[in-house]
Amino acid sequence: MTNTVQLNPVGWMSQLSQLEVNQLATSTSAELYQVFRNCCLAVLNSGIEQDDSEALFEKYHDFDVRLIRRERGVKMELINPPEVAFVDGKLIAGVHEHLFAVLRDMLYMSSKHQLSFEKELEENHIVTHMVFDMLRHANALSTAEPANMIVCWGGHSIRKDEYKYTKEIGYQLGLRGFNICTGCGPGAMKGPMKGAAIGHAKQRIKNGRYVGISEPSIIAAEPPNAIVNELIIMPDIEKRLEAFVRVAHGIVIFPGGVGTAEELLYLLGLLLQAENRDQTIPLILTGPADKADYFAAIDQFIGDTLGSEAQAMYEIVVGDAQLVASKLVEAKNRVIQYRKLQGDLFNFNWRLKIPDDFQRTFNPSHQSMAALNLHLDQPASALAANLRKCFSGIVAGNVKAEGVKQIQELGPFEISGDEILMKHMDKLLNSFVEQGRMKLPGSTYNPCYKVKL
Repeated sequence: MTNTVQLNPVGWMSQLSQLEVNQLATSTSAELYQVFRNCCLAVLNSGIEQDDSEALFEKYHDFDVRLIRRERGVKMELINPPEVAFVDGKLIAGVHEHLFAVLRDMLYMSSKHQLSFEKELEENHIVTHMVFDMLRHANALSTAEPANMIVCWGGHSIRKDEYKYTKEIGYQLGLRGFNICTGCGPGAMKGPMKGAAIGHAKQRIKNGRYVGISEPSIIAAEPPNAIVNELIIMPDIEKRLEAFVRVAHGIVIFPGGVGTAEELLYLLGLLLQAENRDQTIPLILTGPADKADYFAAIDQFIGDTLGSEAQAMYEIVVGDAQLVASKLVEAKNRVIQYRKLQGDLFNFNWRLKIPDDFQRTFNPSHQSMAALNLHLDQPASALAANLRKCFSGIVAGNVKAEGVKQIQELGPFEISGDEILMKHMDKLLNSFVEQGRMKLPGSTYNPCYKVKL
């Protein structure tokens, strides 16, 4: 028996002009529609912790979503939606909001910026304007209180003590009025939000923001956690990373695997640019006290590849959540003063220069992974960009549907470069595997890569 549910639009999507409705109607190409459908399915499974997108799609193979045109906008019709999204037969309010966030970002904004996507290869500055416009339409650029958004990066596959520590960090940040932005999934993306929600409640902060920024190819493997109250889906990983660093007033990095290393390399690569040497972006690597060795390994890898200048761009604090929060409070004043001095927005870092190589979409394949320039005889910023792409490819091979399919059909990606660099990379990646940071606990990990030594 087919179960159908019709939803009225909410939020910004509740009032559309006829021209905008027409744009939506013409934006649903077969390929884009499938991605839209998969993102809706992921949202309907909010709170479910899993990293197997194929299993999710197979379990709900009879799920579908349709748009129904109305004079003032569109309705959404769900066909055979997952029961987990309902309470006593009624769709959970947060899930309802997130579904229309998917509609906004995947169809409306995609249609709006279609020409910009075509020009992207010629004019990289267009990418930043696209990122800004998507965040603005999502009402993510709040001007209510300056410099209070802390971006938290870390693994979806972390241990209980690590998860507890991420909650403690979030709690200390919430007590100090900070809002939280993460990749919206489980693990280190959920913990800080959960802790901050308690801190906000204690301080009677009723408008706490828990912003989740994802992208289409990863959201099915990392459905939004239950705390996210603002969901934004950027077109790809590069624009997702740019959104993070543009809205951040401070960044905290917890233990994680290749995805976390990718994020760290992205930011360090930007800060190593001569134009960004004066940027004020507090960056703290932190975890439980017994994770000092983990951060020492990360720090050693950064030193061996990008050098001591990159190492000086972050602090490592272990086992002291209150100290981390206090450092970010101190840094907040420096961020505000810097933005005032530069005449920049408090809620969007326009002055941060992001080169074309960091903005251009990297599509991982066996050919593109093999062609990466992984040699030490290049500027540290360029090396960071290439290492970031390499780690992004491994993330794709681990959890993204298209990446997993490539590995199944053609075998592991082959990674090659300078012998010394390959040894450093092999050591770091092996440590992630041994610590269970490539898949959720209980899952068997088969490497999607092979380092050629």
